[in-house]
Amino acid sequence: MKGKLITLEGIDGSGKSTITGRLNSNPEFSNFVFTREPTTGWIGEAVNHAIHSDTDDLAELLLFTADHAEHISKLILPSLESGRNVISDRYSGSRYAYQAVTLKGRFPEPMKWIQDIHKGWTIDPDMTVLFDIDPQVAVERCGNRGSQTKFEKIGFLEQVRSNYLNLADANPERFVVIDSNRPVNNVEKDVLDSISFLLEGQG
Repeated sequence: MKGKLITLEGIDGSGKSTITGRLNSNPEFSNFVFTREPTTGWIGEAVNHAIHSDTDDLAELLLFTADHAEHISKLILPSLESGRNVISDRYSGSRYAYQAVTLKGRFPEPMKWIQDIHKGWTIDPDMTVLFDIDPQVAVERCGNRGSQTKFEKIGFLEQVRSNYLNLADANPERFVVIDSNRPVNNVEKDVLDSISFLLEGQG
C-alpha cells in the first residue's frame, strides 16, 4: 500500500516548523519520514545561499524547482512506494505562493507559470495543512528569532498569505486551513486530528 504525502505550509512565522518538530517527537509518528524544502542536500544549500544573497528571482525559482525534483526522486517517491507516510515542512505550495510574488510583473500570471513547469513530474500531496496567521504576528515572531530574510517583511507576507488562501480555495479537497494565531497546543491538536482523519482506513 502506498504511503500518504502530507505537506505543511504557511508564511514565515506561522509556527509550522514548531509543529513539525512536535510531530517528529511524537511516538505515533515514529514510522513517518520527516523532511523539508529546501532540502539539506547540495542543491538545497544552493537555494539557501540564493535566499540570503542578491540572486535573480527567476534563477532562485529554478534552484527551488531543481531541489524539489531531486527531493521527489531521491526521498519522496521511494518512501511513498515503500508504504511509508511522509510529512514535509514546505513543499511545492511554498513555491507557488512565494515565487508568484517575487516574479510578479515578470510574467502575466506568475503562479500559473510556476505551476505549469511542475506539471507531469511533481507529486501532489494527499493533504496540505495551511497554517494561517496574521502577517503582523508572523513578522513579530520572525523578528524574535534573529536576522530576517527578504521574505520576512509584512507587505511581502501579506501577498504570500493571499496566494496561499487562493490555493486553498482552488483545492478544498486537499487543503486544511488551520488558524495558527492561537496557542501552539490548540494548533497541534487540530493538526493531529486532521492527519488522523486522513489516515483512517489506510491500514
